Amino acid sequence: MEKDKSLPKDQRIVSIQKEIEEATSLELPALEQNLVVLSTIASIATLMGLLGTVIGMIKAFSALANAGAPDSVALASGISEALINTALGIGTSALAIIFYNFFTTKIDKLTYSIDEAGFTIVNTYASKNQ
Repeated sequence: MEKDKSLPKDQRIVSIQKEIEEATSLELPALEQNLVVLSTIASIATLMGLLGTVIGMIKAFSALANAGAPDSVALASGISEALINTALGIGTSALAIIFYNFFTTKIDKLTYSIDEAGFTIVNTYASKNQ
């Protein structure tokens, strides 16, 4: 832009701003491409834990219904399975949400830094080319 004097100063500044914004918008999807995986894991892990809980409770009540007298081993086994699935689903979901938020914050900080650098570049160019 410094060598191209065919455009007025204001148009050169706008052109620099557009180039920086375009470069940022082209790189942003690459930064965010795998965040959808973490978001999906967070959603599905909770549902899988709930499904495991339901299956465990079905087994527990099935053991209770099939035996004339309650089978405490089968009953405890079903409840145990339900609780394990619940804990794993909630734990996996919590970890995925933590990592999602961590990476989203890093991307936001990086985008803000790029915007600041672009602003500085434009101001430096404007001050040097009066």
